[in-house]
Amino acid sequence: MNPDHVQIEASWKEALREEFSKPYFDSIVSHLKSEKSKAKRIYPPGPLIFNAFNLTPYDQVKVIIIGQDPYHNIGQAMGLCFSVPKNVRTPASLKNIYKELADDVNMSIPNHGDLTQWAEQGIFLLNAMLTVEHNQPGSHKNIGWQTFTDAVISQLSEHKQNLVFMLWGNFAKSKKTLIDETKHYVLEAAHPSPLARNAFMGCKHFSKCNEILRKIGKEEINWQV
Repeated sequence: MNPDHVQIEASWKEALREEFSKPYFDSIVSHLKSEKSKAKRIYPPGPLIFNAFNLTPYDQVKVIIIGQDPYHNIGQAMGLCFSVPKNVRTPASLKNIYKELADDVNMSIPNHGDLTQWAEQGIFLLNAMLTVEHNQPGSHKNIGWQTFTDAVISQLSEHKQNLVFMLWGNFAKSKKTLIDETKHYVLEAAHPSPLARNAFMGCKHFSKCNEILRKIGKEEINWQV
């Protein structure tokens, strides 16, 4: 695909130009077009597929949180991992993230699940798969997105320094092989899902992240949303 036809923020377009030109990326685009032609509902909506990239330009990334799949119910997915629009009920995993934030950094628990303010501060909220079919979790895990997002993680690891990667759960932890730990900081914890039986609680990743940012002379994150 001609990279200039990809609707994505300019610094990301430049950084990922080679990926957009590869045959696998054409396959992703073809698959999505084919699914839509069959009237299948794909989330998030087209303009939000690269929302994480558009809200957190390549030059501004400080922290990376890796999710797996977009939410697969109507109105939930907004192109940022763990985040939902303000008029949508806060999902269970995000509720646990909020509980840990309240305990760790005294954040007051918000009445919404929109994490846009995190993205605007340099937190790259990346799902490994950027699309999903309605009510079909994992339905797009084999269409090429992981090749793309693995390349994104590798690009960040190789060309930047002193990034903070937050890896929650086994799937996110599997991406550690893409990260050069001699140049970056990796924080690992259980997944915030209730299925992990509260193992996420007490990880204190949010205060640890700000401690790292302070140490390397970067502005700390205001976690309140």
